[in-house]
Amino acid sequence: MWLMYSKKWDKLCAYLENLGKAAVAFSAGVDSTLLLKAAKEVLGGKVLAITADIASSPQGELKRAESFCESIGAEHIVVRADQLSIPGFKENPPERCYICKKALFTELLKAAAERGFVHVAEGTNADDTGDYRPGMKAIRELGIHSPLKEAGLTKAEIRSLSKELGLPSWNRSSMSCLATRLPYGDEITMEKMSAIDRAEMYIRSMGIPQVRVRMHGTLARIEVVPECFEILLSHSREVAEMLESLGFKYVTMDLSGFQSGSMNKVLDLS
Repeated sequence: MWLMYSKKWDKLCAYLENLGKAAVAFSAGVDSTLLLKAAKEVLGGKVLAITADIASSPQGELKRAESFCESIGAEHIVVRADQLSIPGFKENPPERCYICKKALFTELLKAAAERGFVHVAEGTNADDTGDYRPGMKAIRELGIHSPLKEAGLTKAEIRSLSKELGLPSWNRSSMSCLATRLPYGDEITMEKMSAIDRAEMYIRSMGIPQVRVRMHGTLARIEVVPECFEILLSHSREVAEMLESLGFKYVTMDLSGFQSGSMNKVLDLS
């Protein structure tokens, strides 16, 4: 398996080596975990992991990030940011991700520079160019490096390499920003994101690893992969009761199944 991706791995390592010293924006997700592991192997003590502690991050992600950094001996700092105070963010426009990433990565660059790190790298992969991702514009504008994308590594390849390296993230489900569960134009609040986070945690506890609870006012639209439809339906009463206790009036299951970026369907991307 390793030989299948050795050229891309070598390209990734060469890219990192060329940086000489780098800070890695680390969320503890599948992509950034492989990136940090590679950076640590290539750069040794000349790597810094930076995690943004933000309201839209699912519960438990910060602790996961701290634990992994400790396990590989990587220096790690946490930058706490008041995401809801970023001008334009809570109004939730279609360019929300650009607004947020521009502000957050500006803070990460500042924190890295204060510790002598000029270069900051993040975990965009080669598959991330296919969907509507305005945040990538902010990354380019700020000169943030995307080594996985430059090496041509896809999500599937990153998972395979992570498994080969024994990384705990190799089979983790995608844990995107909680703000993506709200339709564009709906105000983002801590209360809404907390309800969504608690709902998704509850559904994952039933053995459903990949789930999105989209909030349409008082209606919850649950997305899971088709293989998990039966599990969700077998717990329909408990799920409905739990979500109703969180403030939802109606609880539905999306028959199209889990779709990353499904809120973008309303946008005219032509």
